[in-house]
Amino acid sequence: MNVTRPQLAVVIGLTIVTIILLFYYLNEFFLVQQQREQPPIEPQRITTPGGQDQFSVSEIYPTKEEGREWYINMQNPEEDDVFSISSDVPILRSAVDNEAWLINDTQVRMNVITPQGQEPWRDIEMTGYFKVRSIYDPNSPAQEQDGNGNSNEGTLIPDLTMRARGGSHSSEIPCDGTALNGSIDVLKREAAWKKEIWHTGGYTDAKGSKTAFDSPLLDNWVGLKVVMYNINNDTGVKMESYVDANNTNEWVKVNEVIDEGGWFANSSDEVFNSANCGKSKDYVITNSGPIATFRADNLAFDFKNLSIREINPV
Repeated sequence: MNVTRPQLAVVIGLTIVTIILLFYYLNEFFLVQQQREQPPIEPQRITTPGGQDQFSVSEIYPTKEEGREWYINMQNPEEDDVFSISSDVPILRSAVDNEAWLINDTQVRMNVITPQGQEPWRDIEMTGYFKVRSIYDPNSPAQEQDGNGNSNEGTLIPDLTMRARGGSHSSEIPCDGTALNGSIDVLKREAAWKKEIWHTGGYTDAKGSKTAFDSPLLDNWVGLKVVMYNINNDTGVKMESYVDANNTNEWVKVNEVIDEGGWFANSSDEVFNSANCGKSKDYVITNSGPIATFRADNLAFDFKNLSIREINPV
């Protein structure tokens, strides 16, 4: 049988199409098989060499050998002698979550003090879980009193803060009010750090501001951790913030800030020096302090599993 040129062209064309289709399907087959054989990509997690605390919450850093640890009494927090709430703000067992406690005030200061004879808080990891129930109108006037009934620590920003390295925050003893403050702005969902060299005229601007949550915090359990420890032979301090955004005990580092000087209070020289604390305007808070505080402003929220541990960051 004679094959004409048009017929030959058709045969060649069909052969080429067949080869292309075979190549495509074989390639897809082997690609699918390869994907099935590969393990799924795991999300990045923070290594937790310290294991878990007594609430089964993962630790970022291990507890210091013979270091001090504090855990909230979840049966009744107010039965703990070292735990106090400034201005006697009441707490109630949460009606929504029977394993948590509810607190509701424009200014919340839950303090953990150092008993006599023990080392005050310095290199620590503070942890807590929180569910914001409602937010005060940020445009309403804040109450201009601090956590001890004194004046001028009012803030319009609804936030959750963990702070340490100071004593009482009172205008009567302003120089005791040093602090490193790791905060979450609840509306912006941002984490940041502020330094307070004295109360209240020694605040700096925020450092390390970064988005910490993709979703709103309202009615969602989230975990917060702040870590602070001295570096370079106690000449500087490093601060780190972590979040458990999905309440799964999987912690993500949000930011870190190092202070070795040059982070100045934002008040005028006249205001800053009026307290006569003998500290420079960029004083590095390498000192320890007897009080560590879980602070909140303009929020009603549930809380549980609060803890503070002395850590070994090496």
